[in-house]
Amino acid sequence: MAQIIDGKSIAAKARSEVKAEVLKFISTGGPRPKLAVVLAGDDPASQVYVRNKERGCAEVGMASEVRRLPASTRQRDLIDIVRQLNADKGVHGILVQLPLPTGLNEREALDEVDPRKDVDGLHPLNMGKLLKGDDSGFVPCTPQGVIEIILSTGIDLAGKAAVVVGRSNLVGKPMALLLLQNNATVTICHSRTVNLGEVTKRADILVAAVGSPRIIHGEMIKQGAVVVDVGTNRVGDKLVGDVDFDSAEERAAFITPVPGGVGPMTIALLLRNTLKAAALLAAKKA
Repeated sequence: MAQIIDGKSIAAKARSEVKAEVLKFISTGGPRPKLAVVLAGDDPASQVYVRNKERGCAEVGMASEVRRLPASTRQRDLIDIVRQLNADKGVHGILVQLPLPTGLNEREALDEVDPRKDVDGLHPLNMGKLLKGDDSGFVPCTPQGVIEIILSTGIDLAGKAAVVVGRSNLVGKPMALLLLQNNATVTICHSRTVNLGEVTKRADILVAAVGSPRIIHGEMIKQGAVVVDVGTNRVGDKLVGDVDFDSAEERAAFITPVPGGVGPMTIALLLRNTLKAAALLAAKKA
């Protein structure tokens, strides 16, 4: 039976550390770090995520601002909002909440964010820095949080076989790069992978981030593996992951639940990135 990894407690510790660092930063003359979120449309999940980010900022002593736009917003108006936030010296971190409503170009909006304020780590400059192993940029929050979750088990990633199911720019690709930086041997799977279960069964570390409810079953998991479920899928009135928890729990050594696993870490790392952005911008002005 697997040991359940408590993402909430790991995230609470990370938020507590950020709160202490924010207080120290402000007490030594730094500005109060501020996160600005651009929320277009009325996607219910996005509304919840944004409220959680606002609460997270308040908890650690940061300021926050949400620019709410209707689903009918034109691309040029969205870009104008991002440019206004880029120019606002009181804003240190900018996040464009995804997904955007149909008709808006996600890539164009993300590329418009000032890379120095790109706390989601999705600007091409920051993605390039991640590829190079340059830690002066910003790493996407979810995969960064997954690494911390894995390391919390005490397992050394060096030499381990890691499989990432999913190849998105938000999670899958940066996840693979971070695992490589921690000296794991990495395989990326996706919708066209043949015999997915045969690949995942070889994984010492399995990260599921494909957005398909319970696609990973227990028989697809190596005995004693670490299983991190990034998926958040609504099935009826329940939130479930990409992993079938009950069957996976029988085979894994460690497993994250959904909810209560990766989600809280994502917000904690977003707060950490926002503090980093404020510190870097302040240092540049000094």
